[in-house]
Amino acid sequence: MFHQGRKDKTACAKAPKTCSLVEKIPEAAGCRRGQVKFSVMKPGTHIWAHCGPTNCRIRGHLGLVIPDGVSIRVNQTTSTWQEGKFIIIDDSIEHEVWHNGTTFRMILIVDFWHPDLPKSERDTLSAI
Repeated sequence: MFHQGRKDKTACAKAPKTCSLVEKIPEAAGCRRGQVKFSVMKPGTHIWAHCGPTNCRIRGHLGLVIPDGVSIRVNQTTSTWQEGKFIIIDDSIEHEVWHNGTTFRMILIVDFWHPDLPKSERDTLSAI
C-alpha cells in the first residue's frame, strides 16, 4: 500500500481504511526506506534466517489472522503474533519465520523510521 514513502493508489483502493490510518502516521507513510503491506503465509512455509537491508527503520507486524503453529525468531528470542496486537522488531537483526499450522496467517507489515534517526538525517536518505 506504501512503498518507499509513496502511496500505491491501486492497492489503497482495495484497503482504503487501512491506508487512511497509515496516512495519519508520517513516520510510516513517509518512510522512504520501508513499506506497508499485507503478508499472507500458507501452512508449511519457512522463511529462512535473514537480515533486512537497513537499521534506519523498525518494522511492525500487526496480527490479523493468527492460527496455532506460527512463530517468529528475532536474534535468540522466539515468539508468536496475537490478533490485534503489534510486534515491533528491528529487522536488520537476523530473524526467521515458521508456519507449522493448518490455515493461513495474515499480518499487516508497517515500516517506521527508526525513532533514534533524526528527521534531518531521514531527509538525506534515498529510497531503497
